[in-house]
Amino acid sequence: AGRNAVLEAMEAEIPIKAAYVAEGADRDDRLRDILKLAASRGTALLEVTRGELDRLTGGAVHQGVAVQLPSFEYVHPDDMLAAALDSDHEPLIVALDSITDPRNLGAIVRSAAAFGADGVLIPERRSAGMTAAAWKTSAGAAAHIPIARATNLNRSLRAYANAGLSLIGLDAAADTRISDVPGASGPMVLVVGSEGAGLSRLVREACDFLAAIPIGQSVESLNAGVAAGIAL
Repeated sequence: AGRNAVLEAMEAEIPIKAAYVAEGADRDDRLRDILKLAASRGTALLEVTRGELDRLTGGAVHQGVAVQLPSFEYVHPDDMLAAALDSDHEPLIVALDSITDPRNLGAIVRSAAAFGADGVLIPERRSAGMTAAAWKTSAGAAAHIPIARATNLNRSLRAYANAGLSLIGLDAAADTRISDVPGASGPMVLVVGSEGAGLSRLVREACDFLAAIPIGQSVESLNAGVAAGIAL
C-alpha cells in the first residue's frame, strides 16, 4: 500500500496478484508512472471506493493505490552465504535476533540495501517476517536484497563464522565503539538484537566482538532500526 511501495514493487517486476486504485485519486507523477507500468504489462487496475481500499489494506496509508503480492520468497541461509562469498567485495550480512516489529525489520532491510549488504538473516520464530508493514517500511528495498530465514539462528551464525565472517553484535553496554571494531573492513555479520532485551545470551556468546553506538546520556537507547542504520 502506498505510491512509493507500489511503484518500487512494479519496477522490480514482482508478480502482482491484484492491483487497486481509489476512485478520484490525485494523479501525481508516481501514480502516472504506476498507471503506465500497469498498461505496458497488461496489469489490470481495479477501481474501488476509498472506503473499500481502506478495508482491503487494513487501514494502511495507501495514498489511493495498493497491490496484492504473492507470499514473500525467502532464500536459504546457506544460499545467501554462498552468494555473499561469491561476490566481488567483502561479504556483509545483517542478522536480526528476535526483531518483532515489522516496521523495524523494514527499516533495517532498507538500510542494508542502501549500504550494500549482501542480505538480511532473520529467525523463523519469535521474529517479524516480511509482512505488508515490513515491505512498506522498506520502501521496496526488499525487492533488491535477499532475506533468509533460519530455523536455528545460532547454527546459521556459527556456519557464517566458520566461513570466515566476523560476528559483530550491537550492545549498548559494550566497551568498544562501533567505529573502533577491529577488522571492520573484512567479511562481517552485523548482529542486531531485539527492541527490548537486546541480544540473547547464546547469540551474544557467539559474537566475536560486541560494539556500542555512543549516544548522549539524556537518551537511554536507540530504536533497533535506527541503530542498524548508524552501524552500517
